[in-house]
Amino acid sequence: MFPPLLSRLPSPLLTAASTSTASPPPTPPHTLRLPPNNNKPLATTLVAAAAAAAAGLLLLSPSPPPPTLADPEFTVYYGTAASAANYGGYGGNASKKDTAEYVYDVPTGWKERLVSKVEKGTNGTDSEFFNPRKRTEKEYVAYLPGIRALAPLSAVLDNLALSDVVLQDQIATAEGVRAEERREGGEGEGQVYYEYEVAGAGAHSLISVTCARNKLYAHFVTAPNAEWGRDEVMLRRLHESFRTIQPGAPPPATES
Repeated sequence: MFPPLLSRLPSPLLTAASTSTASPPPTPPHTLRLPPNNNKPLATTLVAAAAAAAAGLLLLSPSPPPPTLADPEFTVYYGTAASAANYGGYGGNASKKDTAEYVYDVPTGWKERLVSKVEKGTNGTDSEFFNPRKRTEKEYVAYLPGIRALAPLSAVLDNLALSDVVLQDQIATAEGVRAEERREGGEGEGQVYYEYEVAGAGAHSLISVTCARNKLYAHFVTAPNAEWGRDEVMLRRLHESFRTIQPGAPPPATES
């Protein structure tokens, strides 16, 4: 079954061939070929090569993206909610920080509409700003004196609409009205705010209502649906920035 032992032994011819080493042929000397002299210094050649490489990278690199527009800036408006009898009317809307009763953010570039004493005495409008490119995109504050506490959540919005025809139309054509209660300072304490969102057929409104200093304050942010679709993030910021200042409390910082 096993092959003969001799068949496994190496052949003397194979052994002799494997142990003999042949001398490698001599390696011819390498010849160093220099480029032809073009009478240019080495430094000039290197600079030209670097410039060509940089130009190639510029061609291969994608063009930088265009600069993006900065976020809109805001300023803080300080409202005094002065009575119609003490209201300056023309030029008197520039509020003082030390006498402010409420604050809210205003986009830089929006214009202030001066509220007349008659308007202030009839519907309680205290301040108003509008987008000069679309005057119906605006925010304003109205207040009513002699109110110590808020009525039920569902009743306040209807009462506000009684003196605002535009708001009445929005509510009448709205697909839905969102209403919720927010308590500043935590659950069970702090000041209560009613928040409303009215999505009308032609316009969108955000409303914040609260009571302080024996007054009811209502902050409105409204815009046509086309502007709402474009500026929703900014308009919601305006809505969320409104708050009243308690008597004796320091005015908020001016940073937006």
